[in-house]
Amino acid sequence: MQLFVFNFYGTTFLVIYGMVIIMGTVLELGATPAPAPAPAPLLPPSEANAILNSGWWNLSQLDSHNICSWYGIDCNVAGSITGIRCPLGTPGIRLATLNLSVFKNLEWLEVSGCGLQGTIPPDIGNLPKLTHLRLSYNSLHGEIPPSLANLTQLERLILSNNKFQGPIPRELLFLRNLTWLDLSYNSLDGKIPPALANLTQLKILHLSNNKFQGPIPGELLFLKNLICLDLSYNSLNGEIPPPLANLSQLDSLILSNNNIQGSIQNLVFSKSLTWLDLSANKISGTLPVPQTNFPSLKLLNISHNLLFGSLKPLSVGNQLAPLTTIYLRNNSISGKIPLELGYFLNTLDLSYNNLTGTVPLSMENVYDLNLSFNNLNGPIPYGLSESRLIGNKGVCSDDLYHIDEYQFKRCSVKDNKVRLKQLVIVLPILIFLIMAFLLLVRLRHIRIATKNKHAKTIAATKNGDLFCIWNYDGSIAYDDIITATQDFDMRYCIGTGAYGSVYRAQLPSSKIVAVKKLHGFEAEVPAFDESFKNEVKVLTEIKHRHVVKLHGFCLHRRTMFLIYEYMERGSLFSVLFDDVEAMELDWKKRVNIVKGTAHALSYLHHDFTPPIVHRDISASNVLLNSDWEPSISDFGTARFLSFDSSHPTIVAGTIGYIAPELAYSMVVSERCDVYSFGVVALETLVGSHPKEILSSLQSASTENGITLCEILDQRLPQPTMSVLMEIVRVAIVAFACLNANPCYRPTMKSVSQCFLTQLTPLNIPLREISLQQLMSQELRHYLNL
Repeated sequence: MQLFVFNFYGTTFLVIYGMVIIMGTVLELGATPAPAPAPAPLLPPSEANAILNSGWWNLSQLDSHNICSWYGIDCNVAGSITGIRCPLGTPGIRLATLNLSVFKNLEWLEVSGCGLQGTIPPDIGNLPKLTHLRLSYNSLHGEIPPSLANLTQLERLILSNNKFQGPIPRELLFLRNLTWLDLSYNSLDGKIPPALANLTQLKILHLSNNKFQGPIPGELLFLKNLICLDLSYNSLNGEIPPPLANLSQLDSLILSNNNIQGSIQNLVFSKSLTWLDLSANKISGTLPVPQTNFPSLKLLNISHNLLFGSLKPLSVGNQLAPLTTIYLRNNSISGKIPLELGYFLNTLDLSYNNLTGTVPLSMENVYDLNLSFNNLNGPIPYGLSESRLIGNKGVCSDDLYHIDEYQFKRCSVKDNKVRLKQLVIVLPILIFLIMAFLLLVRLRHIRIATKNKHAKTIAATKNGDLFCIWNYDGSIAYDDIITATQDFDMRYCIGTGAYGSVYRAQLPSSKIVAVKKLHGFEAEVPAFDESFKNEVKVLTEIKHRHVVKLHGFCLHRRTMFLIYEYMERGSLFSVLFDDVEAMELDWKKRVNIVKGTAHALSYLHHDFTPPIVHRDISASNVLLNSDWEPSISDFGTARFLSFDSSHPTIVAGTIGYIAPELAYSMVVSERCDVYSFGVVALETLVGSHPKEILSSLQSASTENGITLCEILDQRLPQPTMSVLMEIVRVAIVAFACLNANPCYRPTMKSVSQCFLTQLTPLNIPLREISLQQLMSQELRHYLNL
């Protein structure tokens, strides 16, 4: 390149290839310049020379003569260059051809993905104002120069995807302002220096895809601001330092593809961690419990390790919603797949393990599922792709194409035929015993006329409708149920209760019923047998529109089931858990559900002789029909109360709904149901279990500023004023029922009656009512509670 610089009467002229640059403006010789609205700022000659001599820009293709307007160049108002980015269309450039030492005001140097070659020159340390240095995705090689330590203002250093070698320079560890350090995808080696702890402002640390060895420094615990730590694809060994799990700001921890050993069973990670990848290591021991070890995790990847043991269920009461993705591929996990996993996860990979048992029906809810190469057996659930079960020799299919394609065996019908033959022998004996039992009961009720009001005789024909509990044709009901469920095939299972599974059965009369069947092994346990008989005893006496109706039952040592009316909408819990159904459950429907539940409990406590305490009121035990009308179900733990005493007993119920006094007292009273009802009522308004609100009530820390409208289910639009008045009434009732002292809780009769009274307007703005006001005695008196 031909370059001439001369001064004429105080003006600096640069002549390049027949072009003249005057005060930062380029003119073609012999041409008349076009008038400009304002002169361009004067670019220092040293900076202009450095740009023009670098060879980074193709001068013949530039439309503008103002260097500050070129692509990749940023200047300040004084005309000095503050930013240099990758120029267009100049591959294979070298960093050494650009005289970096002249750019005293340079703040940004981002030359990423430009095919940059060679080494980083030492004069890169002569940039006193540089805050961002990004040279990623190039072909730079050699060692990282120690002169980078002179860049004391540097906040981001990104040298990823190059060919750098050697250790991390210790001089680099004195850049106190550094918040982002990315040296990934290079060939750096040695140990990860503990002195990284000096970079206390660091938020992002990426050292993946290098050749680092040795243990993970425990000193990293001093990086209190660290958000993301990626040390994957190295040769690190040793155990995960326990303090690393306690970094309060850490969101992502990626340690995959190393030689990390030890167990993670006792590691409890901070609540900020949402992404944990420990795959392809040598981690051993049993599986950790997600709710305990990873309280706020969204993604957990522990594939390709040495883990063993069985999968832990994700219980409804303790499940933390964020966990949606689990990868456990290539381990030694055994046992059965918990049914609950299908209700919480979007992605689940359990391939290449030792899992046994059948595939739960809930697995069809998992969007991305891989159960291949295990020891699973049984038929493939309806709606589940066969490709997700390749390599399970015990799995069978009736689809001839998939039998040939994936080497599945064909589901045999021999077992069903053998079972039917056995029924032919056993069934007459069973029918005789049931009929004899029913006859004795019938005779007893005839003799006691005052207790026979619920024993009406209903005529029936073969394959007709179901009968009342004391007077139905046992053989017809039994045959129809067995046929309708194909001997309780898992395809008809719609849920699992406290002591049995619930099946959907369509009878020959087209009537649909719900059948709760005890499992074979549970039928032999005295506690389950007693619970079964207790539910029959309670429900045969109860007649209320908001208590689930019992149509029939079968009592046998090996086969025990109850036949209920079918509730099309399922449980209140499942509706609130599903966003689509929850939005369909508008405010009026929710208020009516709370009212119906209150009326049912009032009937059980005050209008029935002797009174009945349910003991397990929860959102899962409030069922909804097609018209969103509620019915209380699951009376397996219910008790009759005498009038003159309280009854000490074992604690029963669902965690999160049990009255607090049962923690120190074993006495059962109707006030326990009142507390559980309060939880259900509040859950119906909030849209999920109100565990945080309950905790604040127990600790007396409810903030005055929180309003009722702030805790309402945000998936629904704000209620109108008329509906909001009903919501306020439900909220007042709920908080009254949640009083820690059972003596101060209202009775269900007073709750039921307050829902029947006409409300008078309150003298306070409804949308500004706080939780503290809802718990006040003034509003309780307003409802006569």
